[in-house]
Amino acid sequence: MAPTAASVSRGTGPVVPAAVHPDRVRVLHPGQGGPPAAGARPGPVVYWMLRDQRLADNWALLHAASLAAASTSPFAVAFSLFPKPFLLSARRRQLGFLLRGLRRLAAAAAARRIPFFLLTGGPTEIPALVRRLGASALVADFSPLRPVREALDAVVSELRQDAAGVAVHQVDAHNVVPVWAASGKLEYSARTFRGKVNKVLDEYLVEFPQLAEVVPWDREQPEDIDWDMLIDTVCREAEDVPEIDWCQPGEAAAMEALLGSKDGFLVKRIKSYDTDRNYPTKPTALSGLSPYLHFGHISAQRCAIEAKKRRHLSPKSVDAFLEELIIRRELADNFCYYQPQYDTLAGAWEWARKTLQDHASDKREHIYTREQLESAKTADLMEMVHHGKMHGFMRMYWAKKILEWTSGPEEALSVAIYLNDKYHIDGRDPNGYVGCMWSICGLHDQGWKERPIFGKIRYMNYAGCKRKFDVDAYISYVKRLVAQSKKRKLDESLDSAAKHAKSEKD
Repeated sequence: MAPTAASVSRGTGPVVPAAVHPDRVRVLHPGQGGPPAAGARPGPVVYWMLRDQRLADNWALLHAASLAAASTSPFAVAFSLFPKPFLLSARRRQLGFLLRGLRRLAAAAAARRIPFFLLTGGPTEIPALVRRLGASALVADFSPLRPVREALDAVVSELRQDAAGVAVHQVDAHNVVPVWAASGKLEYSARTFRGKVNKVLDEYLVEFPQLAEVVPWDREQPEDIDWDMLIDTVCREAEDVPEIDWCQPGEAAAMEALLGSKDGFLVKRIKSYDTDRNYPTKPTALSGLSPYLHFGHISAQRCAIEAKKRRHLSPKSVDAFLEELIIRRELADNFCYYQPQYDTLAGAWEWARKTLQDHASDKREHIYTREQLESAKTADLMEMVHHGKMHGFMRMYWAKKILEWTSGPEEALSVAIYLNDKYHIDGRDPNGYVGCMWSICGLHDQGWKERPIFGKIRYMNYAGCKRKFDVDAYISYVKRLVAQSKKRKLDESLDSAAKHAKSEKD
């Protein structure tokens, strides 16, 4: 029987300090240390959940629980909604998915007697919460993206000023091999990165330990959350990019997508991954896990562990999946962590910047504005706008066409990232930034035969697509997706109107 999120997390049992690899943890501020004064209660530990929105298979949560268990103190989880300046291009599509996932997480936390504090005023509320609770330590998970790193730096800076000396730890719960342990520098390509990761992979790719028994919480209680009102308010204020319904948020849904008996990727579909994943006309060959990995509803390490168990059934497909899941995905974190300009032309390698600048003034057959590109009716753009996820091969092709259709590489990269982050459910992610940089700036690639506009950047065109797959079949597939999406949206609108009319009548 496929494990559920609850069974995999090993949430019951004796107090067992979590065996978190020491190199997975960074001490950002040591705090005062030492035992509490005689008669004083030990301060609780607060886990500031950011990127890894789950209770199961979460090294950061396990570390927080371990710190708390060591001093027989309780621990709590806090999640801070970033204010609008930090939300970047998050729209109703992404925010609705995030909040609905948090709603499920809060319920699961309550069932396990773990307090869940939802802060709606932004990360600046974290130090105040830590002080009110008299916390002894704050544990944060890891993201390489600037807004999150800046928020964490600000929190650490403020807590350093406190006489109480709250310890602050950071745990990379997102990568199988922690980003700082995989490599101490910006890697040039998957070739240079792969050997470093494989050398230490067995050290980190281990089964998760039991969660330490929870000490009863006897501090300030979290406020009740009116989830319906919160979701309605946040989504109403966000730009109206419709939510998706082809995947549901939360840990249980993520585990079902991985191991479900009906359509779970590792159970039903992985056999064709090696041969079919790059064909847009065969979307079921893909794992469908990217939304869950992006929001942290499932651990990449859990996916890898379960895939390795089944390698004997489909060795080539499992190996290909692990290459994408670990090497390629974690290479994206490496780039965004060590290259602060990960979303601009300045972040490209020198050879790529030079060749793009050499050809920046080349004549383009067509030049479109961002608004014109956004409203285009091409199949790939329609798949992104209405379905919320474009096939990986088409993402590459689409971004390269933007380079052809805009005034220069800087604008092309800006437009590609804007559209990616606005419409993709897994946008605003290192993989998205690296995907745009690969397509337009040759990141993690090599120089190719020089040609107009592209220079030495790898070229893709429509003729190549026609040779690779049945383009007409792909267009028909997208048209069906769009028609289904529009019908659902109309049905939802009519249902909402009917409910409103009934409410007015009552």
